[in-house]
Amino acid sequence: MAKKLPKTDVVIIGVGWAGGIIASELTKQGLSVVGLERGKERVTEDYYMAHDELRYALRYELMQDLSKETITFRGNEKIRALPMRQYGSFLLGEGVGGAGVHWNGQTYRFLPYDFEIRSMTEERYGKDKIPPGMMIQDWGITYDKLEPYFDKFEKMAGISGEVNPLAGKRSNEYPTPPMLHTPSMKMFVEAAKKLNLHPYTVPSANLSESYTNPDGISRAACQYCGYCERFGCEYGAKADPVVTVIPVAKKTGKFEIRTHSYVRRILHSGGKATGVMYTDMTTGEEIEQPADIVVSTGYVFNNTRLMLLSKIGKPYDPATGKGVIGKNYAYQVIKGNAVGFFDDQKFNLYAGAGSLGVCVDDYNGDNFDHSDLKFIHGGNIAHTFTGQRPIQNNPVPEDSPRWGKEFKANSLKYANSVLTIGSQGSSMPFRHHYLDLDPTYKDAFGDPLIRITFDFEEQDRELARYLSDRCGDIMKEMGTDRILKMKELGPYEITTYQSTHNTGGVIMGASPDTSAVNNYMQMWDMENLFVIGASAFPHNSGYNPTGTVGALAYRAAEGIVQYSKKGGLLV
Repeated sequence: MAKKLPKTDVVIIGVGWAGGIIASELTKQGLSVVGLERGKERVTEDYYMAHDELRYALRYELMQDLSKETITFRGNEKIRALPMRQYGSFLLGEGVGGAGVHWNGQTYRFLPYDFEIRSMTEERYGKDKIPPGMMIQDWGITYDKLEPYFDKFEKMAGISGEVNPLAGKRSNEYPTPPMLHTPSMKMFVEAAKKLNLHPYTVPSANLSESYTNPDGISRAACQYCGYCERFGCEYGAKADPVVTVIPVAKKTGKFEIRTHSYVRRILHSGGKATGVMYTDMTTGEEIEQPADIVVSTGYVFNNTRLMLLSKIGKPYDPATGKGVIGKNYAYQVIKGNAVGFFDDQKFNLYAGAGSLGVCVDDYNGDNFDHSDLKFIHGGNIAHTFTGQRPIQNNPVPEDSPRWGKEFKANSLKYANSVLTIGSQGSSMPFRHHYLDLDPTYKDAFGDPLIRITFDFEEQDRELARYLSDRCGDIMKEMGTDRILKMKELGPYEITTYQSTHNTGGVIMGASPDTSAVNNYMQMWDMENLFVIGASAFPHNSGYNPTGTVGALAYRAAEGIVQYSKKGGLLV
């Protein structure tokens, strides 16, 4: 029988970006908060010797142990799903700070089109533009309504950037100026302008200058060392929960973090959450933590799986299209890119930062005419300078042999003479793409793993080809000697890294018939349970998701405070 602890006002599952924001905002209001994190404690000092590519980038020091819990995957319902035994297509972080520790820091706002995608698509192109089976829906909130929360997240994190000329209106400039431009970034900007595009500097959580945020947290400027993605930042220059919101929560004396605490069920009775049951991973002891309010801020798969294991909300049924838990799983289309080989120019590709780059949104959202195209939405196109670490990077032209003298000669020749322009294509949900509990495979506790059913659609293949061609147009204008482009997207495969931006499963919306949470991330079916993260996205946009996750977390925090005083559904 589980040991029962004294009741707390709020219990948070997962202490990453969303969990840290919730803890910070609620403790400021005097609420007592317990944060349960299944990984270990992390501090900046952990990364003083972190420029170890083998340890962090290839052996995944900051990631979840797949031998204890993983996911299963299948391309369609006719085949058996198999477990992901080693990392490939995406990475699953754990530990205090979550993915907010090992991210690159690219911090975009989703477009106004994203939040009203179905209404705006039908208005401009008619209902027939949306193919059968595509499950896009409005998010139950507009960009304008969410804008103040984007602004709050950016000020907290000290985002460095310049105004995107094709994005939604802003109430304020970015709190810090854009990062420096490298020679190749200047080449991209010049080429994009010649093509009548609208380049701007990637919004960055790697600080361009020293900054003190509204909570009084001071951080140093980025050193452009090139070790961001898959690494923690030893300078604290990259915004992460450990150096921003968590210290604020701790300072109140109202926040307790319990690490190595693996939440296995949300407990509930009479239509309300009563707390959580978790296992102390250091002792194996089962513990019940009662709470007035439960907030789940895990990664997409964890939030969805916890709802299904706890029997909260109606599971999605792809046969009928009914139910909401597990619905609208989406990924991203990343392979539409272009690689340029320069015979007579060299660039210092080993330096950089996770968010150092320039980009255009001319082919993102509905910023261009889709009337004659066989897809909707689009993607951000960027040239980033994130640091080409030596083990994982060795590009050679397509016609080079894969071994031998010529391979070695080309490896040396192009080590610092290859530039990439990449696209981050959006992903639309389809009726037969979803998450559910695997009937065969279980975790170390004997609980079913989450199962992904997903493949690329014609929408994705058309989008990838289109974005690849646009990347090639810009690369050609930059004066490269030869271009390597994606030709066909092919089926989705889980063994090659593409994007950690999975979304959906516990989606938001305007109605309990089509969504699991309202626009405060409050469960329609359980008013004292809030589920926050990219699991709330009804589709995935052509951007990194963290800026939008942060905005939704700040809005949810406001709603939770309101709920703690008055109760009831907030919408």
